[in-house]
Amino acid sequence: MLDFNGQVVLITGAGSPKGIGRTIAHTFARQGAQVVITDINQAGLDANVQEMEANGWKAYGIAGNICDKESVDALVKTVVDKFGRIDVLVNNAGVSQKVTVADMTLDDMKRIFNVNMFGLFLITQAVCEVMKKQKYGRIVSLSSVSGKRGGGVFGGAHYSASKAAVLGFSKNLAREISEYGITTNCVCPGLINTDIWKSMPQEQADAVIAGIPMGRPGETQEVANAIVFLASKEASYITGEEIDINGGSHMD
Repeated sequence: MLDFNGQVVLITGAGSPKGIGRTIAHTFARQGAQVVITDINQAGLDANVQEMEANGWKAYGIAGNICDKESVDALVKTVVDKFGRIDVLVNNAGVSQKVTVADMTLDDMKRIFNVNMFGLFLITQAVCEVMKKQKYGRIVSLSSVSGKRGGGVFGGAHYSASKAAVLGFSKNLAREISEYGITTNCVCPGLINTDIWKSMPQEQADAVIAGIPMGRPGETQEVANAIVFLASKEASYITGEEIDINGGSHMD
């Protein structure tokens, strides 16, 4: 068991009742962390916080929009004012869209990048200032197998491009902030057993599974486990790295 007692963990996009963000939050909470979750979905946040508190875990929810700088600055200030620090940031918030390049609009491209990259930038920039003062921090961002191999599971070219951008951004950031005792890494999930997967037509689902050597989708807990390790003190000499979590569907 990794020890996060006394640490404050901020997780974006954690308002879904069944998504990866919820599992990430639960996993950190089980390790003793003070978990702070944020999302634009206030009702979803409240439900997840209540669920964690019912298990005796430390949880706090703040509604916010990571795509808006004022909202991000207010969010980070609220967390620091209440808890005094932010030890871990998990950039989980993201959106996708299944559309071909031929049918894609500029607004489609802007919408995907606005959340997956620009929002990630805003929250990361704000939290980095807190972590620099602490001389400690862990940042873990969710990219995707699609950002490494150019799609093949969910989303269009704009989704793949945004997730590739997350990788480049994180590696450059690692060079800038490592001297402050801050690490920044990415995880790249492949097909994960979520509602999106369950809603796929059977023929499409079978085709995706055929490309996975393990022959199954991953579980949200398998993604959360890797994130929690990268956010731990035990991962102190790992930065600028990306961990593939895809059952072998893509190998570097």
